[in-house]
Amino acid sequence: MDLEGVVAHDIQLQTFKTNGNDGASYSSHEQGGADDVDGAPHRIPNATERDGLLSVQTPSCNGETVDHAAGAPQKNSSVDRIKRELNEVVYWKVKLWMVILFIFVLIVAVIMISLVLCSVIHEDEDENFDRSLFTVPRSFNGSFQLPNLVFTEELSTRSSSESQTLAAHLQEKLAGLYRSSPALGRYFSEAEISAFRNGSVIADYQLTFVMPEEQQDQLRNVTLSREMVYNVFRQFLYDQEQPDESGQMYIDPVSLNMSLRH
Repeated sequence: MDLEGVVAHDIQLQTFKTNGNDGASYSSHEQGGADDVDGAPHRIPNATERDGLLSVQTPSCNGETVDHAAGAPQKNSSVDRIKRELNEVVYWKVKLWMVILFIFVLIVAVIMISLVLCSVIHEDEDENFDRSLFTVPRSFNGSFQLPNLVFTEELSTRSSSESQTLAAHLQEKLAGLYRSSPALGRYFSEAEISAFRNGSVIADYQLTFVMPEEQQDQLRNVTLSREMVYNVFRQFLYDQEQPDESGQMYIDPVSLNMSLRH
């Protein structure tokens, strides 16, 4: 090859250099043309890895601009609007959220105070009575049978320990059932077992009630009538445990008798 051919071949060769920062390679010799400025070749760097970090903005579904490079959407406009409204000043330094909170606390406080006052002020009129005015007695006699007991000579003697013990238990039982009665509890005075008789064991009892003088006619006909006092006793006996479960204190409901004592 002659000398002119070698020179021409070398001129066509292009030396490529690598940019130390971006790793972009470019030609040190570009063909002159319209892209050359002041005789310097126009350098076009290749795409680098950092190009992917450039911010790309696209419109979101609600019309807001989403910055994909940042990776998070802008604050929702409705939430911002609510916050602005809550932070609006209503009067002086009082904000709207303070007013709403105050109203809520006030409603809860009013409800709690009302409940407390109702429980304190409310009084059951039926519980307000003067026991000292109950001076007129009303008594009933009767008997009932204790089928789980066997009659003995000691039971026939009222002063014996067996008779007194059984009588005390029965009197407590009768007093408890009448004192717990909503209708008769306030008028009840005492229950007494007067004697035990043979026939399994038959107990004779006496019930005493007291009532105010100004209401005695109405009480005799309704509340303290023989039917009312008898039905309360009978219902109690039907509600008691079965004979084999209640032992010696079981009272046969069918055996109950009661009459007004004059």
